[in-house]
Amino acid sequence: MKNFLIGVLFAMLWASASVATKFGILSAPPLVLANIRFFLAGILLLGYGYSFKKNASYRMPNRMEWKHLAIFGALNTTIYLGLYVYAMKFTAAGIGSLATSTNPLLIVLFSSLVMGRRAEKDEILSIFISMIGIGIATYPLLKDSSTSFLGLLLLALSMISVSFASVYYASVKWQLPNILINGWQVIIGGVLLLPITLLFGDFSSIIFDKHFIFAILWLSIAVSVIGLICWFYLLKIDTVRASLYLFLCPLFGFIYAWWLMDEPITVYTIIGTFLVVFGLFLGQRKKFRKAVSV
Repeated sequence: MKNFLIGVLFAMLWASASVATKFGILSAPPLVLANIRFFLAGILLLGYGYSFKKNASYRMPNRMEWKHLAIFGALNTTIYLGLYVYAMKFTAAGIGSLATSTNPLLIVLFSSLVMGRRAEKDEILSIFISMIGIGIATYPLLKDSSTSFLGLLLLALSMISVSFASVYYASVKWQLPNILINGWQVIIGGVLLLPITLLFGDFSSIIFDKHFIFAILWLSIAVSVIGLICWFYLLKIDTVRASLYLFLCPLFGFIYAWWLMDEPITVYTIIGTFLVVFGLFLGQRKKFRKAVSV
């Protein structure tokens, strides 16, 4: 029951990122919002790791680890989250949450390309079905202008970047704890994004209101810190079973978007979400069967 509750909490927090971002960009430019979130989340993660964990693995990275952290931070934070936050300016919150849930499928595809692993038929079919699902869910939002093709393009590029980041992460033999890896990569990602933010971000347009404060605190603490701690706990217990909770993210995402942003839940939304969840299951079902048999 404890693991189940932690899994549901993770899905609820992870799915809330798109709605929180939509609230945040009402009061600050997307890149400014992203940079503040990155630095705050990084400081909290590193502060937690170095203050409360005392074993020898909680140390400063060495030269090679800095290189890996820089590449991972560029892909996973600078490009992925930078594009994702900016895409939310042109995309409905529900679609942002739905797109994020397809990450495991894209990882399967890119791992086959980068690592020479041959993708299975079910995995290719699952990606195809999920993309159709996103298209169906997006269709009415394109008609009412709450989502644009530019937003979808930026969202797609962000998903490609984070998928490559995940494949890269898996290819490195990390010696640092996950808390420090993510703390440092999000700080480095923020530093790499900072010149672009300073060049294009309109700091004069920041409004320090409840939307801004809520978005920063929620994205930094609830999503980037508590959400990641829940995720790492689930991965430590069982990697395959942990991915089951990703299925809940689209459901929670559309509920948040309907409840907090007044985004409509239509027949298109239901059918599209069902296809994405079915595609996720189809692409992972062999792993689930192995886990159950074990």
